[in-house]
Amino acid sequence: MSKQTHNSNEQADGARPNALAGLIFAAGSILAVSYPVLALSTGVRAIYQIVEGDPSNSPWLTLLGASFYTIATIGFVKQPRPIPKNYKPKAPSQFFLARWWRALTPAQAWKVSMGVLVIETVITILVGTLSYTNPDVFGRNVWQFFGKDYGYFPLVQPLLGLAWLLHPQTLRNYAIRRS
Repeated sequence: MSKQTHNSNEQADGARPNALAGLIFAAGSILAVSYPVLALSTGVRAIYQIVEGDPSNSPWLTLLGASFYTIATIGFVKQPRPIPKNYKPKAPSQFFLARWWRALTPAQAWKVSMGVLVIETVITILVGTLSYTNPDVFGRNVWQFFGKDYGYFPLVQPLLGLAWLLHPQTLRNYAIRRS
């Protein structure tokens, strides 16, 4: 009887890391989709503000936010994935961005995303705080009131992204930490 209990405990424990790994992979995949959506929406808003002739610096802050969201996406999209059995390498592209993308290792993408998310978090907190204490300084931008116009995604997403990037399983997947 104890042998059966021991085997079922092994199966339950063996399932946890796989389920956790699946959850972590899903979180990265969700961020890989939500970050470009936020980048697109903030980019369009910045262009609209520029075309409308907004005299404040808010369109440029929003455009900066859109570029941060785009760059941060690299780490979420460049996740290490298993190679399919019938994989045939593609011919090298002559387009410089395609060559750069293929040359970028997952560890390098992780580092780029980590740096951008740290900077983005600091700016979000700084601009969000200053928009409450001195609302006229920055105008309407993506980080105003901690991203209130965007459902607070500009505050929550980088924090979730940092948590995902710093998770031990993610660190192992990206070969940042071996054990």
